[in-house]
Amino acid sequence: MSKSSNTLVALVAGAAIGVAAGMLYAPDSGEKTRKKLKKQAKKAQKDIDAQARKTYAQVSDKASQLTSTVSSKATELRGTVGDRIETALSSASYKADDAIVALEAKLEQLREQNAKLQKPASVQNAIKKEAAKVNA
Repeated sequence: MSKSSNTLVALVAGAAIGVAAGMLYAPDSGEKTRKKLKKQAKKAQKDIDAQARKTYAQVSDKASQLTSTVSSKATELRGTVGDRIETALSSASYKADDAIVALEAKLEQLREQNAKLQKPASVQNAIKKEAAKVNA
């Protein structure tokens, strides 16, 4: 309960106790005093019941607001995490593509260097023939 609710309840309870004490010392008859006490007790009970209902409604509203806020924040965070994962995967995909292109370019460069270092087929055949003559 809020501070004002506690104050109001204490005020009503104090007033009821004060009225009851005053009636007990009043010069009225016992039956009349008991009726007054009963009437005041019912009034105090109604006041306390009304205040309890009001406080319950306030607490219920606050709980509902809190639930709504937590739910929206959770949804927001879920979206943020999903966006970050998607961005990371996209970035990784682009980097993988860049690496493949760079490796393919390097492979082509190495093939060209290898082709320059390779002897032409006709030169290789001539060397084999000469080697066969020498061995024969």
